[in-house]
Amino acid sequence: MQQPVLLAPGVKGRKVAAFKRDGELKRKDAVSGLMRSIIAPGGDARSAFFVLDLGEVVHLYNAWRRALADVRPYYAVKCNPEPALLGALATLGAGFDCASRREIEAVLALGVKPGLIVYANPSKPEADIKYAAEVGVNLTTYDSEEEVAKVQRWHPGCELILRIKGPDNAEAKIDLGTKYGAHADEVVPLLRAAQRAGLNVAGVSFHVGDSAYRTGAYREAMEAARGVFDAAAALGMPPMRVLDIGGGFKAGPKFDEAAGVIRNAVARYFGELPSVEVIGEPGRCLAETAFTMAARVIGKRTRGEVREYWIDDGVYGALSCILMDHYVPRPRPLASSCPGEQTYTSTVFGPTCDSRDEVVVGYQLPEVIVGDWLVFDDIGAYAASTGANFNGFFTSDINTYLAYSS
Repeated sequence: MQQPVLLAPGVKGRKVAAFKRDGELKRKDAVSGLMRSIIAPGGDARSAFFVLDLGEVVHLYNAWRRALADVRPYYAVKCNPEPALLGALATLGAGFDCASRREIEAVLALGVKPGLIVYANPSKPEADIKYAAEVGVNLTTYDSEEEVAKVQRWHPGCELILRIKGPDNAEAKIDLGTKYGAHADEVVPLLRAAQRAGLNVAGVSFHVGDSAYRTGAYREAMEAARGVFDAAAALGMPPMRVLDIGGGFKAGPKFDEAAGVIRNAVARYFGELPSVEVIGEPGRCLAETAFTMAARVIGKRTRGEVREYWIDDGVYGALSCILMDHYVPRPRPLASSCPGEQTYTSTVFGPTCDSRDEVVVGYQLPEVIVGDWLVFDDIGAYAASTGANFNGFFTSDINTYLAYSS
């Protein structure tokens, strides 16, 4: 188990359970076995908790590097800011996409160099721009002349990345182009604004949308980005050196397809510019399948053949990902106290008093009782990071246990 990630900041000094990895189903079975040991008499879990499989993080990172060897990942911290995950990714060689002061602070606290951080938020508070200057984070995105003025005033040594609007992509889970990104007719004025302010525009970024299944959108965005490079050159600006292809990647066959499109588009539009560094901002691609959550059944009601359960996490907690990220929950009992294989039409509620706090409705589950546990797989993306403290149930109270599958 002598893997570098086990000595990573955020991991070192914490207990890490080891198990063998032999296929995805067996890995999940092994995680379930670990969870059973955590909830066993003498264990210390009495409420909802996560298990983070650091071996899966290594697997996901290596899959990225195999598919996009020339694209350095800058992990999107907003996806999941668990310190052990951040430390493991830093040790593996990732940079970081931070969108706020607190995200920058979390990454720097792990010993990451400021030069490996992109302040990837096109509209930042002035105080946070000043903070970035103080700690040496010298690369940020923009898509308005107002942002140029703020950066010029508070961080004149900062380099800029022009965020352009990605192609229309109705198939994306979330279309980020409605909020961020310069339109085509705004590009030259924004380049000139930076030029007048004496700020260097180091490159271009875009985002084709979250879980973008229309992979051709990457090719269209690359073509548009090359147009920005050429426009900057025509204005006599220093050669751009960064192409940021954004995030929205999801591990699996579609990622492999997207990677092929990206490789070809980089070669086509930027092959003659070998000095350009290509980076990406993966979030879920490096986190989603590495986390599993167990939630405890705290209440039950039987109405004929229908079963209703309450668990100690819901849509205001880690399972906020149902609302925020379109997560499809498929809970399964960790170990049912009721014999037999019969299933019942079931509703699972979260713990708050809000009737909208529903996890699943009309879902087939075996009979469970108060004190049993339900498991939620692949819950590493936009779960704990988007939860709240509504009704006195604190998402931050959910502990994370570490494991390593090898």
